[in-house]
Amino acid sequence: MTIVDDMQQEDVWDFDTARHYDTPGVGMFAPETLGPAVDRLAELAGGGPALEFAIGTGRVALPLAARGVPVTGIELSPAMIDQLRTKADESAVPVIAGDMATALAPGKYALVYLVYNTISNLLTQAEQVACFRNAARHLTPGGRFVIELWVPELRRLPPGQRAAVWQCEPGYIGLDTYDVLRQHVVSHHFRFDESKQARLFRSPHRYIWPAELDLMAQLAGFELETRHADWSGAEFTAESGSHVSVYRIPPG
Repeated sequence: MTIVDDMQQEDVWDFDTARHYDTPGVGMFAPETLGPAVDRLAELAGGGPALEFAIGTGRVALPLAARGVPVTGIELSPAMIDQLRTKADESAVPVIAGDMATALAPGKYALVYLVYNTISNLLTQAEQVACFRNAARHLTPGGRFVIELWVPELRRLPPGQRAAVWQCEPGYIGLDTYDVLRQHVVSHHFRFDESKQARLFRSPHRYIWPAELDLMAQLAGFELETRHADWSGAEFTAESGSHVSVYRIPPG
């Protein structure tokens, strides 16, 4: 048994995590990070409704809805939904409580999207394939499924080493520990100040190579439409640390 086996998503995304999740104006909420994502998703929605898997506290959904795109969400964590509800009520952004691999939202959508590596919160390949199929059943013909996902950084691991530091700055260290046999990784986020105390947040993931992701898409009836290194459309290369992949259901 590994550390991933002992971690449940319901326990990871609890009240304390939800309370500290939003960082207005910085990090994931910085305009230079959030703005291009919202711009691109609004373009891909093409005036139709959108469904966000793992909507969280509404980081992307709320500004997207403010752009005139009707947004519905699916979210596993009651604590994250409660945090979203401090910013928008059910009439503004409806949310279905449930697992993004199986939960059903009413209606059909022009766009389903998953941002910031969230598909990797599903810890088995079968669940990740089910997520693609769940996206497909929610889409109209010609509809799109968008995934933002990091590229596994296994080239940083010399033989025998299981951990890699991916960010180090004043007050913060981020590192990942890998189980390469099972494609599992645990992200460790250490935040600290001048005191002797540090705050640790850990989240388990199953990493996915881009080629594996494309095969999951094919199994669900999607075609890869575009892949870029970021939301602004930079070229995806062998050195890219992440990608934004757009899959499309054939128009019919």
